[in-house]
Amino acid sequence: MFDPIQTINQTARKIPAWSLYFLGLVPVSFLVFQLFAGNLGVDPVKRLEHELGEIALQLLIAGLAITPLRTKLGINLIKFRRAIGLLAFAYVAMHLAVWLFLDMQLLLTQILKDIVKRWYITIGMLGFALMIPLAITSNNLSLRKLGGARWRNLHKLTYGAALAGGLHYVILVKGWQVEPMIYLGIIIVLLGLRLPQLRRLKLA
Repeated sequence: MFDPIQTINQTARKIPAWSLYFLGLVPVSFLVFQLFAGNLGVDPVKRLEHELGEIALQLLIAGLAITPLRTKLGINLIKFRRAIGLLAFAYVAMHLAVWLFLDMQLLLTQILKDIVKRWYITIGMLGFALMIPLAITSNNLSLRKLGGARWRNLHKLTYGAALAGGLHYVILVKGWQVEPMIYLGIIIVLLGLRLPQLRRLKLA
């Protein structure tokens, strides 16, 4: 009898985690090609900035979904979580770099003003700051040095980073646009699924 979950798990076991890094570079390669080909519309910098940010948000959501997929449905994709997290950080960093270098042209005074004045930038920068320790410690050496419990507690910063990313998008677009609200809704649901687990850890 066909078991789709078992099939997914068996297939996932055969795919090396490192292959995800190469797969993760495909969208940015395509965007760079589109940029130089002049296919990113009337404002290519804004389009590039937006596309990189949206891919980063999708990767953050994918990373958040891995634990509920395992605990609720039995789909085990844990081996890909580190690669997804690091790719999410890379895309956020590229999103930020496009804003700093191409959009703002490194005008530091204006950049600082925008970070303080525009809430979506403030929240986005906070999300990026939360991701830095995650990226630095996403390796076996950090896991051994910190110990499992401290490492896991530190990596709960992912929750704040994902929420900041969702809010950043909702506030950025202004008004009640459907797509950013869907992203934020998915993030809230995925975080909500963790609440029983967090309560059990507190009671233990």
